Amino acid sequence: MRKLFLPCLAVMTFAYPPDAALAQTGSSMAARDLQELTKLNEDYINSVQYSDVKRFNEILADDFLCSMPDASLLDRKAFLEYSAKPVTITNLQAYEVNVRVMGDFAIIHARTSYTAVDGTTSGGRYTDVWARRNGKWLAVSAHVTRK
Repeated sequence: MRKLFLPCLAVMTFAYPPDAALAQTGSSMAARDLQELTKLNEDYINSVQYSDVKRFNEILADDFLCSMPDASLLDRKAFLEYSAKPVTITNLQAYEVNVRVMGDFAIIHARTSYTAVDGTTSGGRYTDVWARRNGKWLAVSAHVTRK
């Protein structure tokens, strides 16, 4: 039976300089970052649910690492191979999403719920770390827990 991993999702808060001109620019930038990272978080969750390796390939950094619930650590290649296997869960949902942006770095925390193959409901929590590289947000790290 395939072990399940759950991705990380988050809600964003932003810290920018107090200077009025910078704050206004930062506020606009923060809104764009929040919107983009929220969408990327949704893409990540959907990629887990539907084994979308193509999308993962687009949003994972070359040096991506994922800490799995069984304490294994997967590099990008191993994570993509793992993600290519069909999942046995349904109704994967992320909630209590918290996205925190700190310049070119962001952390997303969230809870998850899903339905197992036997019909029981379970869940967990994840933390994803994103970095802006060459103007593009990429997932650089993930940590997944299950209850």
